[in-house]
Amino acid sequence: MTALSSSLGQGAYTTLPPSPTEKLARWLHWPLAIAGMLGALYLVFLIYTTGQATWAAGVLLLFTAGFYVYLSRGGFAWRYLFPGVAGMLVFIAFPLVYTAQIGLTNYSSIHLLSESRVREYLLEQRDAVEERVLAYSLHASGAEYRLVLKTEGEAHPQWVSPPLALRAGKPLRVDIVAADAASTPPDAALPLPELIQHRDALAKLVLVAPDKTELHYLGLREFGPVKPQWTANADDSLTRNADGAVFQPNRETGFFESASGEVLQPGFKAFIGMANYTRMLFDAEFRGPFLSIFTWTVVFSALTVAFATAIGMLFAVLLNWEGMKYRTTYRTLLFLPYAVPGFISILVFKGLFNQNFGEINAILDALFGVKPAWFADPYLAKTMLLIVNVWLGYPYIMILCSGLLKAIPADLYEASALAGASPFTNFFKITAPLIIKPLAPLLVSAFAFNFNNFVLIALLTDGRPDFLSTKLPAGQTDILVSYTYRIAFKDSGSDFGLAAAISTLIFFLVAALSLVNLRMSAKAQK
Repeated sequence: MTALSSSLGQGAYTTLPPSPTEKLARWLHWPLAIAGMLGALYLVFLIYTTGQATWAAGVLLLFTAGFYVYLSRGGFAWRYLFPGVAGMLVFIAFPLVYTAQIGLTNYSSIHLLSESRVREYLLEQRDAVEERVLAYSLHASGAEYRLVLKTEGEAHPQWVSPPLALRAGKPLRVDIVAADAASTPPDAALPLPELIQHRDALAKLVLVAPDKTELHYLGLREFGPVKPQWTANADDSLTRNADGAVFQPNRETGFFESASGEVLQPGFKAFIGMANYTRMLFDAEFRGPFLSIFTWTVVFSALTVAFATAIGMLFAVLLNWEGMKYRTTYRTLLFLPYAVPGFISILVFKGLFNQNFGEINAILDALFGVKPAWFADPYLAKTMLLIVNVWLGYPYIMILCSGLLKAIPADLYEASALAGASPFTNFFKITAPLIIKPLAPLLVSAFAFNFNNFVLIALLTDGRPDFLSTKLPAGQTDILVSYTYRIAFKDSGSDFGLAAAISTLIFFLVAALSLVNLRMSAKAQK
């Protein structure tokens, strides 16, 4: 018995030899890890070569943390948390910080580039030396081609190039020689359609004359020397060679400007601090529409939640009455607005509210002789938005209330019936107090959703009718998110900096609503 126990004990601690698969995994572990590291470093290098040093550093830090967590013993505890944390940083924290950073700049459609890139762009501008421009023709020379250059109006060629392959690629410098009877190609010049096919290769070609003059491509028929339009100065300013005017970078406006007020295009992106935020508060021409849109956003969200809650709760209470016939049919019909995709319902309502051909105006005209201008009148447009949004939102509240009503003990209603209470007393004394507490966090969520209900505004009114005489186009039915979209991408000059500032404000407002939601949810659970 002792020997058996001893053998069983020894067998319990016997280590099985690794399987072939495990051996292969051990052999491939570090080679694959090293290959992954090299691939990550190459990706970081590619990002860095594009001039994005900050992004390259961020990606390098992320990869370093990932390799440390999954390849070292010290990071073992983070192996299951790292994907979630990395995803939160990449998809939540980074967009928020990047948006807030853009909100501190003048980034827009006319301030897209950095200051250094604008300077490089201007320094790259060249003017042709008109008196020395040469006409050229391209001639086939076997599988290659030769350029023949001559002064405009002269019959005899002046210069000729060696045979060229003319493959589009890197810039190519070629020495040209004086033309004579022996060096001039005998074949006729290529016609214009064939010449156009070699345009990209010719554009990167620099011809060097014996006196070291460089001839650059100026068009489909001309080569010639060029001179720079601008000269860089030590104080970051630029001097225009044509007249000697000096342009200093104005980092408040984002333009190179002269002392006389002349402005160069394009502009550059500059840090302007809180200027976009102060503009929202202190610029009277912008503040008026902005405050109106902000007020309408709050009112629109609050009224939508209030009306949808009232209607949804009413239908839920009625459908909870067990004596009602065809309850399932009614519930199905009332649920249909929630089952149909929202954008389809919105487009249907857009047709129904059409002033001239819509069914709603047809009915109102037949009954009362009126055809309201739903899309032209600001108050009617806002009323239309509320009607459509309540139609889309009440089924959600109805479903929530239906579930909460099932949790109310029937004994309470039986006791109320014995006391002779009316249905209204039952609703206000029993039903409403018992369901409003767990329903409150969901109503806050519904308010936050409608606060950013971009789809409804974009499809139904597109924010119109517009305010009159505003610095930036703004619609009277716009809410903050649709107004931000117009500023960033539509008819307001693509002012990304201002749009990012408004987006940051929206984030903090929604974050505040989320905190309220969490507090109310915590109270509802007690």
